[in-house]
Amino acid sequence: MKVKAIILVLMILVAAGQAEGQKRVKMMKVTGTVTDIEMHPVGGVLIVIDFQDSGTKTRNDGTYKIKVKPDVKSVGAYTSNMGSAVTMFEGQKEIDFVLDGTEAMVNFAPAVREGEKKIDIGYGTVNSKEVITDVGYIDGQTVDNAAYSNIYDMIQGKVPGVDVVGNTITIRGIGSLNLSSDPLFVVDGVAVSSIDNISPREVKSITVLKGASAAIYGTRGANGVILITLIGSGR
Repeated sequence: MKVKAIILVLMILVAAGQAEGQKRVKMMKVTGTVTDIEMHPVGGVLIVIDFQDSGTKTRNDGTYKIKVKPDVKSVGAYTSNMGSAVTMFEGQKEIDFVLDGTEAMVNFAPAVREGEKKIDIGYGTVNSKEVITDVGYIDGQTVDNAAYSNIYDMIQGKVPGVDVVGNTITIRGIGSLNLSSDPLFVVDGVAVSSIDNISPREVKSITVLKGASAAIYGTRGANGVILITLIGSGR
C-alpha cells in the first residue's frame, strides 16, 4: 500500500509540474523601444495591454520588456502629453512604438459572458465583472435617476474620484498640461463640448474613463473621458 501511495504522490507531483510548465509556456515575452518622431528614446511611457494598465513603463533608454498571454488582442504605449500608439498583437516578440502626438484608435471588444451586463468603454464593451479600476459606471436605467433635475446631479457622488460642482466635472488624480481640467465628453460615440442639454431620462448609461483606460482618446483624454450613451442610440 505504501508503494502505491508513493507512486500516486509522484504522479500528482509530475502532473502539477507539467501544469506549471504549461502555464509558463502560455506567457510570451515581448520587448521593444518607444521613441519620438526624431527617434529619441522616451522613458516613463506606460505600456498598455488590451487598453489596461500593465504596470510596466519604459526605461530611460525607451526600452521595455513585458510578458503577455497569447490571447492578448493589442499592445500599446500611452502618454498624456505625447499621444499614444497601439498595435494588434499577433504573437510578435518585438514591438516598437513611435509617438508622434496622434491618437491611437483600435476597434477592440472583449468577450462578454451571456447574461452579464455590458459596459461601454469607448472601443467596445466589457464584462461588468472584469471592469478595471480606472473605469466607473452609472446605469441610467435605475428608477431613482428619473428624479434628478440634470445630468450633473445624476453623476455627482456615483463614481469614486469624480467631483461635480455645478456644471463642472473634475476627475481626481488626473494631471494635464492643458489649461482646462474638463474631461472629454463623448455622447453616442461623438465628442461634444457640453452635456448641459442632456436630460437624465435620456441616459442609458454613463462610463467614466481615466488613466490607461482613457488611452484610446490620446491627449484629448488626458483629463479623463466621460462616455454617455443615450436611450435608443443602438450602442
